[in-house]
Amino acid sequence: MDIQRIVLFAGLAIVSYMMVLAWNEDYNQPQTGQAIEQVNTTTQPAASDGMTLPAESSTGSDASGEEFTTPEGDSQAIASAESGSVDVSDQLITVRTDVYELKIDRVGGNLIESSLLQYDRSLDSEESLRLLTNTSTRTYIMESGLIGRDGIDSKRNDGAPVYNTSATEFELQEGENTLTVDLTYTTDNNIEITKQYLFSRDSYEIDVRYLINNQSDSTWKANMTGKIVRDQSPDPTAQNSLGIRAFLGMVVSSPEDPYEKFDFDDLSENPVNRSVTNGWLAFLQHYFLTAWVPERDQPAQFQSTRRGPLYVMGFVYPATIVEPGETAEVSARAYVGPKIIERLEDVAPNLDRTVDFGFLFFIALPLFIILDWFHGLVGNWGVAIILLTVLVKAVFFKLSATSYRSMARMRAVAPQLTRLKELYGDDRQRMSQEMMALYKREKINPLGGCLPILVQMPVFISLYWVLFESVQLRHAPFMLWIQDLSVMDPYFILPILMGASMMLQMSLNPTPPDPMQAKIMKLMPLIFTVFFLWFPAGLVLYWLVNNILSISQQWYITRKIEAEVAAKKS
Repeated sequence: MDIQRIVLFAGLAIVSYMMVLAWNEDYNQPQTGQAIEQVNTTTQPAASDGMTLPAESSTGSDASGEEFTTPEGDSQAIASAESGSVDVSDQLITVRTDVYELKIDRVGGNLIESSLLQYDRSLDSEESLRLLTNTSTRTYIMESGLIGRDGIDSKRNDGAPVYNTSATEFELQEGENTLTVDLTYTTDNNIEITKQYLFSRDSYEIDVRYLINNQSDSTWKANMTGKIVRDQSPDPTAQNSLGIRAFLGMVVSSPEDPYEKFDFDDLSENPVNRSVTNGWLAFLQHYFLTAWVPERDQPAQFQSTRRGPLYVMGFVYPATIVEPGETAEVSARAYVGPKIIERLEDVAPNLDRTVDFGFLFFIALPLFIILDWFHGLVGNWGVAIILLTVLVKAVFFKLSATSYRSMARMRAVAPQLTRLKELYGDDRQRMSQEMMALYKREKINPLGGCLPILVQMPVFISLYWVLFESVQLRHAPFMLWIQDLSVMDPYFILPILMGASMMLQMSLNPTPPDPMQAKIMKLMPLIFTVFFLWFPAGLVLYWLVNNILSISQQWYITRKIEAEVAAKKS
C-alpha cells in the first residue's frame, strides 16, 4: 500500500471517529434526571380512589348507603373542616437520616419526596437523586391512609386530615439508631389517631403505623391502605444500551406467583384486584424501587386503579375495629431505595428478584457475588472486573489451550492445505475427504477455534446483565476517562482497543481455505468494534482483558507447536 492510500485511510478513520463522537454528544446522552422544580402542594390526591374494601366491607357502603370512594377527578381539600387552612410554608415536614432527606405532607401525612443521599442525580451533578417527587411535571409519591366507615381519609371526612407535629424538621442524630416522627390528629368525636413513621440508621425501610385511641362512646371501624401513586413519565434513571431498557412498572408477589410484572398498558387494560397474604407490591425502575410490604399473615386486597392520568397501586387491609375506651395498632412497611440484593432479602421474600439478571440469572448471580467480593478486596470495580476476567480465563484455561493447539496445528499445516487445494480444487468431494484425512493425522479439530468463544458467550451475556442491573456499578469509576463503568466509553477508546486486540488475535489464527470465509474473518474485528461502541465500558473492559490474555496464551502455544513441527522436519 503506497503512502497516499495510508494517509487517505488514516484521515478517513479520524473523520469517522470525530463524527461518531459528535453524534453521541448530540443524540445519545443518557437522561440526567428530573428537572429542579418546586414541590407541588396546591392539590392533594384522592384517598380512596375507588378501591374496594375486603371481607365484610367489600360493598363499599354502610347502612346509610354512602360509598367510601371519591369520584374520579375530585381532589381533597387542603384542609379539614375543623382545622382551617394550612400555611404552605408550614405544610411540609422535612426528615433527614443518614440515607434520606424526605418530605412529608401534613395534609394526609403522605411521603411526597425522597432524596437518596448516597446516590447522585447524574454523573456530573452533586445533587442527590430524587426518587419520590411531586412537581408540576412529575408525580411519584407514597400514600397511606385510613378509609372505610370511620376512616379519616375517606370522602365522609370532608377532606384530608391535617396532622399536627411537634416540629417541622426531624433529623437522625449521631449515636441514634432510630428516628420516630409522630403525626397526630383528633376527630370531632374524640378519636385520637397517631400516624407514626419509624426510620432506622443505614436502612431504606420505613415502618408506617397507625395508633388509634378510641375515647368516644361508639365503635370505631376503618381500613388501612398503602398506595404507590405515579404518572406515566419515563424512567429518569434509565440507561439505554443497544435499545435495552430496564422494566418500568408494577410487580406483585404472592405465595402462588412470586414475581408477576405489570407495565402501564397492563394496568390500564387489566387492573389488579386480588387478595394476597404474605406478599408485597412494588414499582420498579432502573436501579431503584418503591414497595409496600403488608404485615406478616395479614390478608390484604392488592389493587390498581386510575386517578385521572395517575396510576394507583396499593393494598387495603380488612377493617380494624376499636371498641370505646380501647386502643389498636395497624401497620405496614415501605421500602424506598436502591435495588441491592442483600437489603431486599431482609425486607421480604422474593423482593431480591427485582434485581433482574435475565434468563441466565443462575450464571449472573455467582458472577456478581464474585465481582462484589473482588471489589471488597481492591475497592475499584474496574480492577474487580479485570480480576474476574482472569478468574474466568483460568477456569477455561485447559479448554482454550486445547483449542489454540488445534489452531496452531492448522496454521502449521497451512502449506499442505494449499497443496491439496491445488491438486483437488475442482473436485470438492475429494478435497473434503483429503482435508479430513489430514486433520485426523495431525489431530486437528477444525471447529476447535470456535469453542472458547461459544463457551464464554453465556458468561459474557450474564456479565452484561450484571453491569446493566447492579446499582453498585452505577457511576462507578475505573480510571482516567472511564468514570462510569455501567455506560459506554464516552470516547470509544476501549472499543477501539478491543477491536485492535481482536485483529491481532485473528492474525495468530490460520487463514481459512475458503476465500469468502477468510474475508468474513477479516471483517469480524470491525463488526465487533461497531457493536461494542455502545456496550457498557465495564463489559468492553472484560472483553479487552480477555483478548489480551487469550493472545498471550495463543502466542505461546503457537510458537511451541511451530517449534515442534520445525524440529520434526529437521
